[in-house]
Amino acid sequence: MVSYCVGMRGSIRVKKPGTWELVVDIGRDPLTRRRRQRSRTFHGTKREAERELRRLVTSVEDGRMTGTDVVVADLLGRWLELASDQLSPTTIREYRRLVEKRIGPAIGSVPLTKLTTAQLDEFYQALTKQAGLAPASVRQIHSIIRRGLRQGVKWGWIEHNVAVNATPPVLRSRRIEPPSLDMIRSLISAAEAYDPSFGVLVRIAIATGLRRGELCGLRWIDIDLDQCRLHVRRSVAAIPGGATEKSTKTGTSRKLSIDMATAQQLGDHLRRMEDRAASADELLLPDGYLFSHSPDGSTPWHPDNVTGAFRRLPPNQGNIRFHDLRHAHATQLLARGVDVTTVSGRLGHANSSTTLNIYAHVLDEKDHAAAELIGELLE
Repeated sequence: MVSYCVGMRGSIRVKKPGTWELVVDIGRDPLTRRRRQRSRTFHGTKREAERELRRLVTSVEDGRMTGTDVVVADLLGRWLELASDQLSPTTIREYRRLVEKRIGPAIGSVPLTKLTTAQLDEFYQALTKQAGLAPASVRQIHSIIRRGLRQGVKWGWIEHNVAVNATPPVLRSRRIEPPSLDMIRSLISAAEAYDPSFGVLVRIAIATGLRRGELCGLRWIDIDLDQCRLHVRRSVAAIPGGATEKSTKTGTSRKLSIDMATAQQLGDHLRRMEDRAASADELLLPDGYLFSHSPDGSTPWHPDNVTGAFRRLPPNQGNIRFHDLRHAHATQLLARGVDVTTVSGRLGHANSSTTLNIYAHVLDEKDHAAAELIGELLE
């Protein structure tokens, strides 16, 4: 076999008359740092082979051809390291779990350059039919892969993102079934009997629609009892070994009005916390957490403990999720004619369309009631 170089990044080898092997240097592997090459067999004349080699070299220089031994798991691990400063600790923890438990065993060892859209579609079907995962769970896994591959394209590790054309299962909207008003009252009473402080937390959850982490993140400096308002500035997220403070889900703060009865309960709660601190020869910190096991309020309740305590309340018996209190707040307001924009603002949604999508069935019922009202007027 005769070979000769054409430029610094390519060479041609004569395999037999009219058949050529084109070899292109594509740089170092991003992880191993070893030099990498790509070869292609070409049929034609010598001049045509040289022209094709120059095209391949240009593709390398333009970043359209890459070479790497990096596998899917390596890329996702690197991407999660990069995204750890942009995503919440809870999200990163869940993403790592899915990479380790779901993605890694199935396609983690596949080289990036060998991964195909068809492979991803087969993987998603297996997750649905064999593993029994819900469409929302499969779509979350798809999102991790798609975002990781997108970063791989930016780094020049792969030419294009094969997940863009993949087909995860369609997400069917689930009808929200919040607890009834009678059940809500029973839950508040049971929470108060369990622990007066926990009763206040459940009351605020229903009165404001705050997320679990936002409730745990409330500090006394966020509460204005005279104006019956509270300021949602932060959230508390569960992490391995404890909890950490972070921004709200949308990264923005919001001010909410509360009813006078809830404000009075907060005032009673404040006095109980001050008495508890005094009995421990301490002072309640002005910026202490509303819900804290520390006498001075310096540490927040753990969100997972809130969920566990709520699940064990006698009227509940595990049938109602803590997040359903947020749904109850929204559906009760919408059913009583509060506009979507106001409800969306109280819930802390990024935009009103999110509220419309989640609570569309409530608005459909209101639309039907409006039609009946007009019909009565016409009669």
